[in-house]
Amino acid sequence: MSGAGSKGGTTNRLIHEKSPYLLQHAHNPVDWYPWGEEAFERARRENKPIFLSIGYSTCHWCHVMARESFEDPEVAALINRTFVPVKVDREERPDIDAVYMRICLALTGSGGWPLTIIMTPDHHPFFAATYVPKRSGFGMKGLLQVIPEVGDLWASQKEELTATARDITNRLRSVSAGGGAPADEEVLIRRTLSEMERRYDPEYGGFDRTPKFPSPHMLLFLLRYHGLTGDAGALEMAEQTLRRIRTGGIFDQVGYGVHRYATDREWRTPHFEKMLYDQALLACAYTEAHAATGDHLYRRCAEEIIEYVLRDLASPDGAFYTAEDAESEGIEGRFYLWDADEVRTIAGTEEGDLYAMAYSLSGGGRDEPRAGANIPFRSGTTPEGGDIAERLEATRQKLFSVRENRVRPHRDEKVLLDWNALMVVALARAARIFSKDEYSEAANRAVRFILSSLRHGDGRLLHRYADGEAAINGMLADHAALVWALAELYQTDFNPDHLQNAVRYADEILERFADPQGGGFYTVAADGEELILREKDLYDGAMPSANSVAVHALLILARLTGSVRYRQAAHEALRVFSDEAGEHPSAYAWLMTALLEERHPTCDLVVAGRSGDRVTEDLIAAFRSLYLPGATVLLKSPESAGRLDTLAPHTAAIEVPAKGGSACLCHGSACELPVSDPADLLRLLGQCAGRES
Repeated sequence: MSGAGSKGGTTNRLIHEKSPYLLQHAHNPVDWYPWGEEAFERARRENKPIFLSIGYSTCHWCHVMARESFEDPEVAALINRTFVPVKVDREERPDIDAVYMRICLALTGSGGWPLTIIMTPDHHPFFAATYVPKRSGFGMKGLLQVIPEVGDLWASQKEELTATARDITNRLRSVSAGGGAPADEEVLIRRTLSEMERRYDPEYGGFDRTPKFPSPHMLLFLLRYHGLTGDAGALEMAEQTLRRIRTGGIFDQVGYGVHRYATDREWRTPHFEKMLYDQALLACAYTEAHAATGDHLYRRCAEEIIEYVLRDLASPDGAFYTAEDAESEGIEGRFYLWDADEVRTIAGTEEGDLYAMAYSLSGGGRDEPRAGANIPFRSGTTPEGGDIAERLEATRQKLFSVRENRVRPHRDEKVLLDWNALMVVALARAARIFSKDEYSEAANRAVRFILSSLRHGDGRLLHRYADGEAAINGMLADHAALVWALAELYQTDFNPDHLQNAVRYADEILERFADPQGGGFYTVAADGEELILREKDLYDGAMPSANSVAVHALLILARLTGSVRYRQAAHEALRVFSDEAGEHPSAYAWLMTALLEERHPTCDLVVAGRSGDRVTEDLIAAFRSLYLPGATVLLKSPESAGRLDTLAPHTAAIEVPAKGGSACLCHGSACELPVSDPADLLRLLGQCAGRES
């Protein structure tokens, strides 16, 4: 079934896959295999190395390498003659990607996608790179040079290459997270803040110079650090960054949503992919900024991001698609670019001039895809006041309507459990902070999809759903994000089913992913596929690591249920990982957020009363009116009392009043006397948070 390329109309083995990324390569002349024993057995039988290529369907440089090399008959013939080629979708198989990305980082000092690995038939790598051009130049070796060199080495020095590959794997196996002495926790928290201060760009916000990633989990650390300590500098860093993102080209000024990162210091020129996880985490950051400051701008930003997701990434079944591509019509960013003349034609000369001035548009054409002037971003020179905002919004709506008729970027329509769960977190938090029932309804639809379509018959989770098929056993990230999502959604609508399911999957984390000797959690369950390394995902990159989310989720659930078991598992993970995180703690921002909240605890609340009762609702509203990072709330109603007594035994002694409602502040398993006046509750909450109310 060797492919001869799309021009010949033949296909390779990837044509039978569900992954949009693998299907993009199904007509390559490269004789691709999906990851599996068939490829490795052939490599052993024919005495060939494996050429492993890892990417994802909306990856710009993956497209570039495909066009240059994988669609090229000359390169394909070399690959097919020298190797057994294997393609992996990193979003489908983050476990495989994590192993070989770690190796690439160890060998080259950098990583990214596409990830290119050459390895022995038993999976041990001896060459690692990211994008490799077709031809050599600019200090980079091209595939036309690399492949013959590797082929010659394999033919003449196979034993040496194999020994080197095994040595690389063994050295990485010996490096385990948490191997040193635990760091002092308070020192580690302060070091996290000071490192963020050193990396912070005071002029344009964000961290480091270029490229600039939104890093919402770092912003959430800063917001919560401010909320728990009152530190004004932490809040200033978070606010400046959030405002600059919203006015920059990294934010889609016409259709909303956030692109993956900015290629410049000023946030003006984006890399145009739109990833679901970025939308989810930035919506959380903007929602939390509103809760911390009361500034309506942040609420509007969160609502705009959610509007984009519900409009463009929501599936008819209630789940959320993975991403939108950077490219359309073969040009990166083409869908998003404008020029002043085009805007004047659409909106009229006067309104077009106003919009062009406000959003830094010049007259160049859309065929200049990286010309910064053609990417709308706020210039800061627009007159304020009067009806300016309304006029600009009217023009935006006209541009959006026109843009809807353009050729859209490719949308990756697979559904990933962990990314969907992060979106549920964002929707649940926004629903309760903004009092928007439609967000809660959207979150519940997504959870229903997960629990109905992304589970085995025995209830075990599956990672990916695509084209009607659910597959790939759930990993730590799936379980951890779902526990977090269910805990957040419970605190939004108080459906005890959410709390019960959160407990179920938290128990699975402890039973199937925990390392009882070394602490923390493995990426893949004990009964999962055995790879050359069993990873513990810890580094918080573009999104929080699976261990960071697991620790955070277990601590939330411990506060809701009073479970010592969950708290101990989370504390042990924090203890063993603190040494590794201590070298560069801002790179572990979400883990440090969990540590911050444990070191500066606020109170947890149990409200007892009938749902919908005015006193009950007023008590809940009083709790939600304050910014209390890490605090949790339970509702014990006549309908949920029996289940809550089982799920959260510390609530068993709290009685539901026959009339009205009451609220008890709890610290661990000890609860104070109830109050029924929201003003009294606000006073107690203020004292608990270290501030009078």
